[in-house]
Amino acid sequence: MTDSVILDPVDLEILRLLQNDARTTYRDLAAHVGVAPSTCLDRVARLRRSGVILGHVLRLDPARLGRGLQALLSVQVRPHRRELVGPFVERIRALPEARTVFHLTGPDDYLVQVAVRDMADLQRLVLDEFTSRREVARVETRLIFQQWECGPLLPAGPPGAPGTPTANHGDAAP
Repeated sequence: MTDSVILDPVDLEILRLLQNDARTTYRDLAAHVGVAPSTCLDRVARLRRSGVILGHVLRLDPARLGRGLQALLSVQVRPHRRELVGPFVERIRALPEARTVFHLTGPDDYLVQVAVRDMADLQRLVLDEFTSRREVARVETRLIFQQWECGPLLPAGPPGAPGTPTANHGDAAP
């Protein structure tokens, strides 16, 4: 498990603002949280280095890119051993159709979200890239009718508002 990072109220507000609009300028962030732009830049850089900020995401519409059919593939790998996990996951992540890969507990080892052109493309993907692999024991396919994005990780309110996480006031680096 990853260690949590100590965040003060300014860090939390910067994160809250960036998660809702990653294109917010440092000048606007700094003005909103009440620090100098250089301080804001330093804080964002520290949040990146510490792994709190993982990156910025551009969301694309798969249907408008010719991949209007999405599915979830439940995959069982046998034997489920460490030396197979890394290569299997990297192979799946390299597929242009793969959107998300989860390593699970329970009867299925992986859940893979894919976006494909049509049923024939989905069938090709399952047969050629999954069931043809020696370590794949079973694949179960579920079509996605509709999907919704969920709310942000940090609530929309300012620090201290109801539902907003409280900062851990330890010795945080500036």
